[in-house]
Amino acid sequence: MHISRVVTGSAALALGALALAVPSAAAEDSGITISPRSAAPGQTVTVSTTACGPDVDYGKAFSDLTSQINLLAGDQKGTLVGTFQVPEDAAPGSSGITVKCPPRIQMTDTLTITPRPSGAAAAGSGSAADAAPRPSGAIAAGSGGTAGVDGGQVALGGVLLAGAVAGGAVKIRRRLGAARV
Repeated sequence: MHISRVVTGSAALALGALALAVPSAAAEDSGITISPRSAAPGQTVTVSTTACGPDVDYGKAFSDLTSQINLLAGDQKGTLVGTFQVPEDAAPGSSGITVKCPPRIQMTDTLTITPRPSGAAAAGSGSAADAAPRPSGAIAAGSGGTAGVDGGQVALGGVLLAGAVAGGAVKIRRRLGAARV
């Protein structure tokens, strides 16, 4: 009876880990990389894709936050990249970004607009000479996101974990069976 509870609990744990891996894999299916995934008003956002193909050197992105975003060839062949700045008056919430490239490729993903932290200075471009001093206690932050996370590898890890748990349960069961004999 004890073994069946261990096996059931272990299987539930492994399935839970696998279920957490599936959204990561699904989130990467849009073909668009948005960095950062969450941005405050005034922040610069980069939109890129490799889904248009290796021979395509231009594309366009559209959002209700800004006019057309031109996507041009990036550092690597087949990568299109464009940037835009989140408007100062953007309301918190979600905003769809649609990428179109020839001949008829279209993808959509979502950017989350976060409220500007209270007391934060507006972000933007400029030189150090015209930059305002940072408020006391301000922290410079990176772009965040999940760059480099492969949902397929996370799912595989969940499957391997489930196999290890099942193997351990079988070994325990065999030991208990041998002890009874």
